[in-house]
Amino acid sequence: MELPRYAIEAKGLVKTYAATKTTPAKTALNGLDLQIPRGSIFGLLGPNGAGKSTFINILAGLVRKTSGKVEIWGRDIDQRPRDSRAAIGVVSQEIAADVFFTPRESLEQQAGLYGVPPKERHTMDLLNALGLGDKADAYVRQLSGGMKRRLMVAKAMVHNPPVLILDEPTAGVDVELRRQLWQYVLGLNRLGVTIVLTTHYLEEAQELCDTIAIVNRGEVVACEPTSQLLRRLDTRAVVITPQAPLTAIPNLGRFDAKLRADGRLAVTFKTAEAGVETVLAAVREAGVAIKDLATEDPDLEDVFIALTYAAADAKNSTAY
Repeated sequence: MELPRYAIEAKGLVKTYAATKTTPAKTALNGLDLQIPRGSIFGLLGPNGAGKSTFINILAGLVRKTSGKVEIWGRDIDQRPRDSRAAIGVVSQEIAADVFFTPRESLEQQAGLYGVPPKERHTMDLLNALGLGDKADAYVRQLSGGMKRRLMVAKAMVHNPPVLILDEPTAGVDVELRRQLWQYVLGLNRLGVTIVLTTHYLEEAQELCDTIAIVNRGEVVACEPTSQLLRRLDTRAVVITPQAPLTAIPNLGRFDAKLRADGRLAVTFKTAEAGVETVLAAVREAGVAIKDLATEDPDLEDVFIALTYAAADAKNSTAY
């Protein structure tokens, strides 16, 4: 069987929640178009209320779309609902685990729900891979929050889906557990599993994802390879360590300057309008003696703010 080009494809996806006695009607997804390449680690980012969770819940069969078309692993969710949902494993934000089951029992039950024959189950392999092998027969209520979250990843993989969706998987997880989780997830990706990640840790997305989509107000405002997305802003920063501590931000004219907590001065400039030498000339003219300097390119947080919050502010300002 020929593999699909896209792990997930959405065209014109709309979801409108009907009005209630206390709330007006709300459009959570407004004609969303999205193509997630097979085999990628794909970041799905956006501010709270952007529509990310609604999209994931539609994929998982928990929310019914209003209109549009969605395919998971080449299977239309309307025409082949069971097959399409069998192609994904979803790890939701909320920790949902039966506290009266052991991790082994929890995975065995989940495998049974997916119709995985007992001889084809790999319960202990999953638990060991996620560092839970020694907790296989402990009650779930005895596990820490980080262990419960890793157990949810294991539950999502009991049926060997080709697509794994991780919705804020490292929220509340300490650094070491986060490292173990990503080690496992990256291993899955090397085996061909497509990973879809939502996270508020933008450094995490920048480091892990090869492609990122940014969603705002139910629409995709950007979807590009991570390196290309980072080049969207034509800004750089010169970070200056002054010879003497600064007590105030110097007036640098057209350049935006910020004094950082460590005493360094960060000066932002548009690369199409100025160069580093021009910035340094303005700094010296303002009477600042330079001890050391470095340059910084924009990071994902800069791009994210420019494409979401800044755009929202502009839209709101033109509404009056």
